[in-house]
Amino acid sequence: MNKQIILVASLFGVLAVILGAFGAHGLVGKVEASQLETWKTANQYHFYHTLALLFLSTFSRAKNASIRVSFIAFVLGILLFSGSLYLLSVRQLIGIQNLGILGPITPLGGLCFIIGWAGLFVAAVRNRS
Repeated sequence: MNKQIILVASLFGVLAVILGAFGAHGLVGKVEASQLETWKTANQYHFYHTLALLFLSTFSRAKNASIRVSFIAFVLGILLFSGSLYLLSVRQLIGIQNLGILGPITPLGGLCFIIGWAGLFVAAVRNRS
């Protein structure tokens, strides 16, 4: 699982850099300041949890179910939380005004982040080394 985690984290890292640069250079003047702040929040959490995934890879030799839960939860959290915020930030640019379904998706992504951190905590407590 170590290689899988590192590959996924690397992909998310590349995407975080690209999306961060896009927000800093491509969205300025095209979206409102509040939407740009939302984009930045999405990007920050995207980066934080990409780094958390890399940290998870250090535990992966333990073959612990908690690590698997954390891995899945962090991936879902990035997709749901950051992904929904990215979309909400640019909805006017892409011509989609009715994204009401994303409102409830964002907190579900946040819940996934919480589950991921709790899983990491459990894995650390159970780790014998």
